[in-house]
Amino acid sequence: MIAKNINFGIEPGELAAIVGINGIGKSTLLRTLGSTQPVLSGCLVVKDKPIVSYSPLELSAEISLVLTEPVASKNLSVQELIALGRQPYTNWLGTLSANDKEKIKEAIISLELEDLQHKKCFELSDGQLQRVMIARALAQDTSIILLDEPTTHLDLYHKVQILKLLRNIAHTTKKTVLFTSHEIEMAIQLCDKMVLLDGKNNYFGKPCELIEQKAFESLFPSDTVSFDPKTGSFRIKK
Repeated sequence: MIAKNINFGIEPGELAAIVGINGIGKSTLLRTLGSTQPVLSGCLVVKDKPIVSYSPLELSAEISLVLTEPVASKNLSVQELIALGRQPYTNWLGTLSANDKEKIKEAIISLELEDLQHKKCFELSDGQLQRVMIARALAQDTSIILLDEPTTHLDLYHKVQILKLLRNIAHTTKKTVLFTSHEIEMAIQLCDKMVLLDGKNNYFGKPCELIEQKAFESLFPSDTVSFDPKTGSFRIKK
């Protein structure tokens, strides 16, 4: 099935989520937005310019990706992995300039990784490694950061910590941050905008607007799970 009627725009400084049931196409949409797979139809525009008109190098300076694939080498140190985010700007030798080093330092501080920067990535917990991957994207210094399921395999505390960090990055750096998630209730509480893929209407708007439109109420079978618009949460029908 190919999803239709997907139309949305996200501004600088906004945190947005793509949510929906398993298999609806959240990750496919995110990878399409990041140009890691081709657009079947329609138009993607970044800064009033069609994405197809960007060269790969130009695009890597506009969009950074944090996908669910494992790290190529966990034998890298935290600092070395974050430094890879500067590849679009370094020369063919990969030499880091003073500006590159400053961007790496800023990313380490922003994600509170100072005490971990010299550790090997294989020594980190899932939550710590996720922060490192976000720091690498931040060091890339793009206007847009795309993340696929950034809270997967994390406990409740670390899910909240990651999403609050993403919100802070969007609001303080004025970058556009878009992520896919199953954490619909958290997204309702923390996001500025949401894309709700349901295979039919594919709603987009502020969480409060989507609640008013009753967009969440038909997401799951009504005899199993119901949505409470007053609390913005789902309730299991016993």
